[in-house]
Amino acid sequence: MTGARACRQWFAAAGIVVCAGGMAASADPGQKTPEIRRGGHLEAEVAHDTSPPLWLIPPAPRREGQRVHPVFPLPRPHPGSPTSGPPAVPGSVPPPFIPATNVSFDGVGQGFTGPAGTFTVASAPPDTVGDVGPNHYVQLVNTDFAIFNKTGAPVFGPVPTNTLWSGFGGGCQSNNDGDGTVLYDPIADRWVISQFSVSTTPFLECVAVSQTGDPTGSWNRYAFQYGNFPDYPKMGVWPDAYYETFNMFNAAGTVYLGAQVCAYDRTKMLAGQAATQQCFSTSTTYGGLLPADLDGSRLPPAGAPNFVLALGATSTTLAYWRFHVDWTTPTNTTFTGPSTITVASYAEACGGGTCIPQGGVSQQLDSLADRLMFRLAYRNFSDHEAVVANHSVTAGSGVGVRWYEIRSPSTTPTLFQSGTYAPNSDFRWMGSIATDQSGDIALGFSVSSASLHPQVHYTGRLAGDAAGTMPQGEGSIIDGAGSQTGSSLSRWGDYSGMSVDPSDDCTFWYTNEYIPSNGAFNWRTRIGSFKFSACGGTTTDDFSISASPSSLTLAQGAGGSSTISTAVTSGSAQAITLSVSGTPAGATASLSPTSITAGGSSTLSVNAGTAAAGTYTLVVTGTGTSATHSTNVSLTVTSGGGSAIVNGGFETGTLSGWTSAGTTSVVTGGHSGTYAARAGSTSPTSGDSSIAQTFTAPAAGGTLSFWYKITCPDTLTYDWATATLRDNAAGTTSTILAKVCTNNGTWVKVTAPVTGGRSYTLTLVSHDDNYAGDATYTLYDDVQIDAPVSNPIVNPGFETGNLSGWTSAGTTSAVTGGHSGTYAARAGSTSPTSGDSSVAQTFTAPSGSSALSFWYKVTCPDTLTYDWATATLRDNTAGTTSTVLPKVCVGAGAWTKVNAGIVAGHSYTLTLISHDDNYPGDATYTLYDDVSVQ
Repeated sequence: MTGARACRQWFAAAGIVVCAGGMAASADPGQKTPEIRRGGHLEAEVAHDTSPPLWLIPPAPRREGQRVHPVFPLPRPHPGSPTSGPPAVPGSVPPPFIPATNVSFDGVGQGFTGPAGTFTVASAPPDTVGDVGPNHYVQLVNTDFAIFNKTGAPVFGPVPTNTLWSGFGGGCQSNNDGDGTVLYDPIADRWVISQFSVSTTPFLECVAVSQTGDPTGSWNRYAFQYGNFPDYPKMGVWPDAYYETFNMFNAAGTVYLGAQVCAYDRTKMLAGQAATQQCFSTSTTYGGLLPADLDGSRLPPAGAPNFVLALGATSTTLAYWRFHVDWTTPTNTTFTGPSTITVASYAEACGGGTCIPQGGVSQQLDSLADRLMFRLAYRNFSDHEAVVANHSVTAGSGVGVRWYEIRSPSTTPTLFQSGTYAPNSDFRWMGSIATDQSGDIALGFSVSSASLHPQVHYTGRLAGDAAGTMPQGEGSIIDGAGSQTGSSLSRWGDYSGMSVDPSDDCTFWYTNEYIPSNGAFNWRTRIGSFKFSACGGTTTDDFSISASPSSLTLAQGAGGSSTISTAVTSGSAQAITLSVSGTPAGATASLSPTSITAGGSSTLSVNAGTAAAGTYTLVVTGTGTSATHSTNVSLTVTSGGGSAIVNGGFETGTLSGWTSAGTTSVVTGGHSGTYAARAGSTSPTSGDSSIAQTFTAPAAGGTLSFWYKITCPDTLTYDWATATLRDNAAGTTSTILAKVCTNNGTWVKVTAPVTGGRSYTLTLVSHDDNYAGDATYTLYDDVQIDAPVSNPIVNPGFETGNLSGWTSAGTTSAVTGGHSGTYAARAGSTSPTSGDSSVAQTFTAPSGSSALSFWYKVTCPDTLTYDWATATLRDNTAGTTSTVLPKVCVGAGAWTKVNAGIVAGHSYTLTLISHDDNYPGDATYTLYDDVSVQ
């Protein structure tokens, strides 16, 4: 949307911030030496927070009625000369070498239906834009957005864009004003969505950064304030900042005040911390600036400034600036320019205004040719850097897309090649352009004429094609069956989106609008992908491998873990077999799993056992189908300071260190290594068989863990496995493995906290009733004490007396009567409530952690049909959600503990829920407390 606009211009000199209404210091468009300005306007965000998972947020209400967002043209002083056009032969295009689409599907538009319902157009134009990540395509139109998988199936939406700011407060929550962008951040595997809030003051730019690569999860949300109307915002991803450009107008939209370029503190925003922006302004000579936006896995040179480009002050120039931000010392931030690049003369299509014809109707469409079209796509190749840009120009009797490739943007920007794509007299405009890893260029656009309804097409060139040409022909994503009508409804596009798939760095994805049948406010959008067959060439499949942490310090008998991560560095993902070597005598080291696909991870579990004190190097080797790499983990073993677990992996081949009762032995087939202890036998035995060990926990304490696998063909009434832990100092015994009888042959992990310096006795039991034909026995292995894990949960026991650190929905509070301490969280109320009430928190499982636990107490006087407590744990890294507390309804429940396994290094969202049907007299609520990661 390009609506009423406003702006504030900021300059800093000698430490003084000055606000000017019009001309910037670099007002002379003909100056030869670009001005270097230092210390832009520094301002903190208005607010920031973290959203609940997107899939838990109800859609924001939609605005009633239809709106046309007006276009306010930018001042363009030089009309220029038209580009010589092709023969006026409608339909004559180059030979069809262009690849066909891989997928093509409808995006958000009239009648589009997704998980959140059916979309009805209420505004024009759609401002269609989208971007692609490893697993998703996210599309945003002026009022709504949706998330798709890469086969085209919608997995979220369509919902109003301000849904993303539900609960945030202020204009970002209450206004859904549009002019949005969405970008994938390939450096951090995150998503960035922004739109402005201009229906009320203060004027805001609302920016959200996903917490993981899953766009349906939680987002870090921000609002940045501007003194004037920040129109037509456009964003670029860069290592040191998210860069945003605006066309600034006064509040009435009657006076253009120049462009503004702002840098947002990307590092802070990725972490969900308080962030600032630093901004500079240009003179009114320039508008429609675009910041460079990174494509590909190769970053710009270290410290490279962001390259900002716009149409120049003449019809034979482009103007550029370099923006280098310094977050440590903002006074060192520089904004250098404008400088100029000479290009072939052009005339803006339609004089920058409205002249695009449509088939079968008299209504013409806007060209928006007074500015560059989104994005300014940047790529760092092995031997050069390049950006590509485009805008709409007059070409003979029609309109074409002028495009540019500019090289060396970080040093001496040079026009490497340019051309005007206009193969016939049709009108091609509203373009978007990008480059793949091989240097091939793809250009998407709208095409229309007096005999054509608007269509969504694309063209391209290979890296080896003649400079300045797009000779690969023209492909269609969809040919619209109608033209836009209505009372002077000329608004079209505002922008479109060409992006490159980070999964192969070759596949282009493009989205734009079309009309299904003659009408007004009935636009639809289309999303399509295609790939040049030679892209990637003979790139060898390769991967990297790393360990986190890369060093472990363990007391004798104690255990720890390191996450072994891999990443695809070139080509495609391959199968990798992992192994570990260098384990000292008396210690054990194992990997789970031992086979992964590049991009996946494994856990290295180490137990110091009886290894002599000293430092050792464990070598983890990944053997792939086309490459082998290794990473080292330094293991330091210290004296136990008391007898920790002895022979916890039974790799001595005996039960040395353990006290046996009943029928016990050491057998092959352990959880890791060769051996495990067996309590019971393959022949029936009578009563309990057990092994036990008394130990002193290391001074730092930690978590006792072991693995068991039971063979129990009987029922729990007669046969079982169980385990107890006696605190010899306190004289208390706890059951850490409740009686269990299964026969699924699965290894299961059990954990229990231990206090440093205390003496404990662990007893591992298997019980058999000696009945013929159903012998029960249990294998035990990998008994160890892991070093303490720092609990990543904020306010885990709610002892702040509030819900700080947690995201609430429905009716929630902190109340007295906790499981331990004073307070607990209450979801629901002692009075009836309607639907789900919940508290949720997103956290990252620290190294060495393997389990999450919490306590709950439900008061549910109704039945499970209507009311319940439940809890889910979403693995944001894997994109999966598990129910860790199945629905439960107990009249006056006791405190009950829930345990769930987690993977170190993964991001999770825990959601604790209480559901009430709002029926009078049977209010259901649930207390939650003592949330812990071990």
